[in-house]
Amino acid sequence: MEFFRISRTIPFMRYALVFNVISLITFLTAVGFLTFRGLNLSIEFTGGTVLELAYRAPADLEAIRNTISATEKGDFQVQSFGSAQDVLIRLPSHPGLPSGQQAEAVFAALTAAPTSGEAGVCADLHADYAKFVRIPVAERSAEAADASHQSQQKLVGQCTELRRVEYVGPQVGAELAQDGALALLFVVLGIAAYLAVRFEKKFSAAAIIANLHDVVLVIGMFSIFHWEFSLPVLAAVLAVLGYSVNESVIIFDRVREHFRTMRKASVIEVIDSAITATISRTIITHGATLTMTVTMLIFGGPALHNFALALTLGILFGVYSSVFVAAALAKYFGVQRSDLVRPVKEERPLTP
Repeated sequence: MEFFRISRTIPFMRYALVFNVISLITFLTAVGFLTFRGLNLSIEFTGGTVLELAYRAPADLEAIRNTISATEKGDFQVQSFGSAQDVLIRLPSHPGLPSGQQAEAVFAALTAAPTSGEAGVCADLHADYAKFVRIPVAERSAEAADASHQSQQKLVGQCTELRRVEYVGPQVGAELAQDGALALLFVVLGIAAYLAVRFEKKFSAAAIIANLHDVVLVIGMFSIFHWEFSLPVLAAVLAVLGYSVNESVIIFDRVREHFRTMRKASVIEVIDSAITATISRTIITHGATLTMTVTMLIFGGPALHNFALALTLGILFGVYSSVFVAAALAKYFGVQRSDLVRPVKEERPLTP
């Protein structure tokens, strides 16, 4: 399917060397940051406390984040869990602070500063407590104090419910990090094996290097800008691997076809022609996918932000590497028509 057809071949390989130098510098920078700075791992990998809260009305996640940020140091996560009334909070572990005490402090702060959504449900209880607070201390009676205490107990029980508290130890987080690294390694090896069977060795090597280039750049960006690297981000990186290899396969398949049809053209002309022929398909597929990921990035909120960011970067890097890394490497490796198009053997009649 093509929305448009480009009649003139675009000379991509003419500018390949400039982009390859930029890619090499960016790649080495990413490797350097990953080696010396590492990743800003999330609670799943480092350990921490998990709280599940239930509200009587749709929870205001932004208000919850602002409340927690006033008492909690470090990176934490707040996201919807199942429904608009259920909230999942992940808190980083702190040396010397028990997880139970940390959970109690956060829960107390949230019940003392309810979200705007639950305020409509519990307005009377908040009004009673606010009226009591305005009474001077010397004029407060025991009955008023007891009534205020009961209002606060109702407020906690009716407006916010602490359903569970779980603690993820550093050992469990280390196991998750190890399992995630193994999953990434196995996916890379599987794709490398597929490409080795799918194409001639020069094209296979070029496609494998281009895919590794994409993975290192995406993960390196999270290290350079100190973005949080979580399990959803790891899932996005794995998805990017499959997405990137698909683009390389499409271009190399078209190169193989053009080697058969453009018999008098040079290798550079064949590669430029093949990439130009796939532009319409690239715009359709990647444009539609980027529309989805950018929408999640803008409107998905903090819970989906890093996941959508990793997907968006991976798609952009995948398109770039398929053209200026994989195809250029195939040219540098000296791919020829004879590598892809085997001469037809003439059958000789059997002599009696």
